[in-house]
Amino acid sequence: MAHEHSRRAVLGGVAGVGAVAGLTALAPSAAAQPSPARPFEGKIVQITGATSGIGEATARAFAAAGAKVAFCGRRRQLGREVERTIREAGGEATYLHADVRDPRSVQRFVDGAVRRYGGLDIAFANAGIQYAARLHETTLEQWDDLMATNARGVFLAMKYQIPHLIDAGGGQIIVNSSVGAVVGRPELSLYQASKQAIQALVRSAALEYGEQGIRVNAILPGITDTPMIRPPELDDPTWERAKAALGQLNVDGLKTVASADQIAQAVLAMAAPGFGYLTGVSVPVDGGVAAGRRMLLPER
Repeated sequence: MAHEHSRRAVLGGVAGVGAVAGLTALAPSAAAQPSPARPFEGKIVQITGATSGIGEATARAFAAAGAKVAFCGRRRQLGREVERTIREAGGEATYLHADVRDPRSVQRFVDGAVRRYGGLDIAFANAGIQYAARLHETTLEQWDDLMATNARGVFLAMKYQIPHLIDAGGGQIIVNSSVGAVVGRPELSLYQASKQAIQALVRSAALEYGEQGIRVNAILPGITDTPMIRPPELDDPTWERAKAALGQLNVDGLKTVASADQIAQAVLAMAAPGFGYLTGVSVPVDGGVAAGRRMLLPER
């Protein structure tokens, strides 16, 4: 989810650079078989916060790879548009409105998606927001909103998804954390605290449910080209110049800002059978930020 509080100045004058019960179940087809072009054929995926940014890109990527994708977000119009365009491209996706801060809303999304598609194989907890402010200037309302979305929202999704994964005999959960969980920077103390909380959930849940065939991992994106960091008033050429400067200033290794599609492909790689022995870890996909341990501007 984009958030206006995450933007910073760059390049001098350039602005800087955030009715479920009625659904009919669609059971997985017994004839559906993975192929190199569609490696997730027959898999059922749930994604939170997929109306834009990394979540949207990941929903599109899973659907293109053959998965049935249920996704949620607060913004109904955007959610319906993402659903429509995925289906027009030949994929299978269903948007369900949900607010990850609300336990009942999360449970309705999870259970409704399971009814819709007949199960759950892969969950991507992606929903998140960001506030940028010095710690003593941060309000209690900002703290509560950010923690309710970024940390509590992940907890709630996992709480309601894990029983379905247990019933299925296993599956996996991938959490969208941030390189900010391992690399500190000023004015993001709230955001980074929430991402550290996610790290603890990942490690402990992986140990609690490993024997039941459930793997739990996190991905740590670096600065990524999403609406969270792009000011809406910038035209495309101006944004491209600003984005190039962001990469040079902030990405120690590759010197470029990631696209949402690049992060989505990393999520799919983690979910693939080739990483079937991976659990309880957090993997930086950050262009070298964690290796260089310096970052000047927001990640996502």
